[in-house]
Amino acid sequence: MAPRPDAPPSTAEVKLAHIKAITDAALAHMSVDDVLRELLVRVREILEADTAVVLLLDPSGRQLIATAAQGIEEEVYQAVRVPVGKGFAGRVAQRREPVIIDDVRTADIVNPLLMDKGLHSLLGVPLVSGGALLGVLHVGTIRAHRFTGEQVEFLRMAADRIALAARSLLSETEQMAARELQRSLVPAALPEVDGVEMAVRYSPGRASVGGDWYDVFTLPSGELGLVMGDVAGHGLQAAVIMGRMRSALRSYALESDDPATVLHKLDRKMQHFEPGAMATVLYAICDPDLGSARVSSAGHLPPVLALPGSPAVSLEPQIPSGLVIGADTTVKRRTSTVEIPPGALLCVYTDGLVERRHDSIDDGIGRLCDAVRADHPEAVCAAVMAALVGREPMQDDVALLALRRAAA
Repeated sequence: MAPRPDAPPSTAEVKLAHIKAITDAALAHMSVDDVLRELLVRVREILEADTAVVLLLDPSGRQLIATAAQGIEEEVYQAVRVPVGKGFAGRVAQRREPVIIDDVRTADIVNPLLMDKGLHSLLGVPLVSGGALLGVLHVGTIRAHRFTGEQVEFLRMAADRIALAARSLLSETEQMAARELQRSLVPAALPEVDGVEMAVRYSPGRASVGGDWYDVFTLPSGELGLVMGDVAGHGLQAAVIMGRMRSALRSYALESDDPATVLHKLDRKMQHFEPGAMATVLYAICDPDLGSARVSSAGHLPPVLALPGSPAVSLEPQIPSGLVIGADTTVKRRTSTVEIPPGALLCVYTDGLVERRHDSIDDGIGRLCDAVRADHPEAVCAAVMAALVGREPMQDDVALLALRRAAA
């Protein structure tokens, strides 16, 4: 029998209406902070709670950080952190299930603000999206209150929607931050060096920001430092590690004129301060007139050299690949010297330029060699990008740097 038109809405209908309010499409146009703040306002009103808080898991996965709060905003202002497994929110995160505290005074609480606020009862649920723990949502009341099964179920449903919104918005924000960081760390302009022409192409991948970077700088000796690197992984973390590596390599470049020594120091630094991070790096020190280059490679793809009137060739036979940064600091690195005749062009790049899913890397390097000529670097970069990228949106980052020595 159909319900009467004037019949009161069922509990399920009310719950669905509440959830719809939380996931209103208008929230999609807000910032992460504004979205979380608005969601907490609505959750707090629906449950008639005095406080509502979202704590998000930090990148280490060991601590929860207060990110948004209503009724107890000082949690965010004071940057409250709760270890996973400790205290109220920590237990919710560890168990990944709702936790109810009927009387805060008798519970194991590590966040003194909960006591200072005079909270009596707490209900917390995990924020989970795609099977991954994102954080914890909890509400509290100053009055004594026994949370019902219906309230627990509602908060769980609300947490599911908040987790989806947070994951989407945080991912978008992280991508934007990573792209800005990535762009800020590559040279704004190439240095001007007498007798050397240079050109570059740098295109962030469409799928996810990675850790590709290039660098060109003059050294106190008048020589030219040349770097091409690729940090394993994607997203903001890869971009951050890339920035730290770039800064460290520049510092070591001022201490040694041997590329192998510079890479060894970089490797030691990364393994000590960034355990688990891995990257390929090629570092070269070029004569002021680009007559020759001392090169050391940490697992990076070999440069390509084109002599006037001759096809371009890979320098793989001349430059040993070496181990990637982050593998083993006890293995000795080598520096090789490459002669660059007048009018010749040297090309360095990252794997996004030559790597394709259904082709071997050698095929990609072969296509690169076919496109490179001892010509003006700008023309060479344009030809290479047209031949290897074309109209295809690249999923991975692409970095390409071409240098030509002036003719005699």
